[in-house]
Amino acid sequence: MNVVHIITRMIVGGAQENTLLNCIDLIEQYGDQVTLITGPSEGPEGQLLQRFNHPQLRIVEASALTRNIKPWQDWKAYRQIKQILRDIEPSVVHTHSAKAGLLGRLAAWKLKIPAVIHTVHGAPFHAYQSKLARNLFACCERYAAKRCHRLLCVADAMTDLMVEGRVAPRKQFTTVYSGMEIDDYLQAGQFREQVRAEFGFSDDDIVIGKIARLFHLKGHQYLVEAAKLVIAQNENIHFLLVGDGALRETIESQIAAEGLQKHFHFTGLVPPTDVPKYLGAMDILAHTSLREGLARALPQALLAGKAVISFDIDGAREVCLTDKTGILTAPKDVQALSHAIVRLAEAPELREQLGSAGRAKCREMYSHQLMTDRIRAIYEEVLDKI
Repeated sequence: MNVVHIITRMIVGGAQENTLLNCIDLIEQYGDQVTLITGPSEGPEGQLLQRFNHPQLRIVEASALTRNIKPWQDWKAYRQIKQILRDIEPSVVHTHSAKAGLLGRLAAWKLKIPAVIHTVHGAPFHAYQSKLARNLFACCERYAAKRCHRLLCVADAMTDLMVEGRVAPRKQFTTVYSGMEIDDYLQAGQFREQVRAEFGFSDDDIVIGKIARLFHLKGHQYLVEAAKLVIAQNENIHFLLVGDGALRETIESQIAAEGLQKHFHFTGLVPPTDVPKYLGAMDILAHTSLREGLARALPQALLAGKAVISFDIDGAREVCLTDKTGILTAPKDVQALSHAIVRLAEAPELREQLGSAGRAKCREMYSHQLMTDRIRAIYEEVLDKI
């Protein structure tokens, strides 16, 4: 097949890694001709393509394709994407992220591309927006949904949210979990002593990790608030924040204001290939984001055999099952979050039990090769109906 993937930015992030693995698998497993169209990847989140690429994957940059809404520039991006697609003449266009998902679908539909697919990694409309913004993004999604053949979601919760938002009927959606290199996470424990030594953690220290960009709605502030309550009960608990972003100074200031500097440790920006080694150093993963399709950090931690604690948002409950693989708490509930951390910190056998159960569950769900097999079959289904 001649396949084009379109995504707004190739920063270091879950949707981007998912897309890149899918592109590479299509080349290696099926011999497809694959092109990735993306806008400039600028900002503190890093550039994924600098670290993780494939010689047969064609990368084309649409210079006007940016994350923020800029009507004139967005029109230029639409025309750029349309011209690139006209030149390539693909049989399949697969879009990702809100901006590229809208412009890419419109361009592909206008050109009568035989198969137009869109993956919902996270709904672009949510409760933390103004009513005007929420309605605008929902209307855009409804409009774009009529201009593609299938909608894929990384979690059942995303399908529920999109159906409730009247984006499209349920029959148009298929859940395909976001694949990853699971072997790297299964072997994460080999890095434990090395990484803990780098940060000065002792054998008695309990390390609570969080993997996320330091950005809005990622919920770092709730973890810092909970940490104050947690450390008052157990001085041996430390927090390891993996990632970087625009809110780093704000988060550091909050930590300093609470006098918790010696208990918080930052890795800074790390390539996806280094995430397993930091997971190996952790005892528990805490996921405190307020919105996310299904954060890759949760299955990654479970594959590494770590118990997880998560706010009950979006698809989290599909892998974080209370008292089976981890503990779910209500979003923003700092008291419940602190109780969950203390409970697991003081119960090593329970942590081991939850992590083992989570590993068994996620091994069957998150192979990127399996993800690509399912997506490739969907391409074939759509093309067979022409």
